[in-house]
Amino acid sequence: MHPNAQTITSFYECFGKRDAEGMIACYDPQVEFSDPAFPALRGEEVFAMWRMLTSRAKDFSLEASGIEADDASGKAHWDAHYVFSKTGRKVLNRIDATFTFRDGKIIRHRDAFDFAKWTRMALGVPGYLLGWAPPFQAAVRRQADAGLREFMAKRV
Repeated sequence: MHPNAQTITSFYECFGKRDAEGMIACYDPQVEFSDPAFPALRGEEVFAMWRMLTSRAKDFSLEASGIEADDASGKAHWDAHYVFSKTGRKVLNRIDATFTFRDGKIIRHRDAFDFAKWTRMALGVPGYLLGWAPPFQAAVRRQADAGLREFMAKRV
């Protein structure tokens, strides 16, 4: 297994155990992260996001597959099963991840998933009715960012 594929494997093994610090150890300090809910995080914001998500995870399980990597980049697929903390609703989120590496650490991490489908699972009726709408998605992103900022402020 390529060392960068091992880094991805370690990242998901730690994630499965809700070990945010182990996940963070796989990252370069200047890491950039994006997904449909958190479209542009850097460094400490990324670390705080994983600390927040792992600390709040309820009935959480993760299955990673398709892990591949070379000297510069990598990819994986992962399925996350959990209860969304704000609504108590069960979610199965299917995610495709891409990674860029620098000196054996993840410097760029992109997660892609169907945001409208996620809003239906996580938010229920509002997600079913409006999850496809860009203004609704923007409001969900603002709420996610506000939650992250609040979490970060409490840790200082």
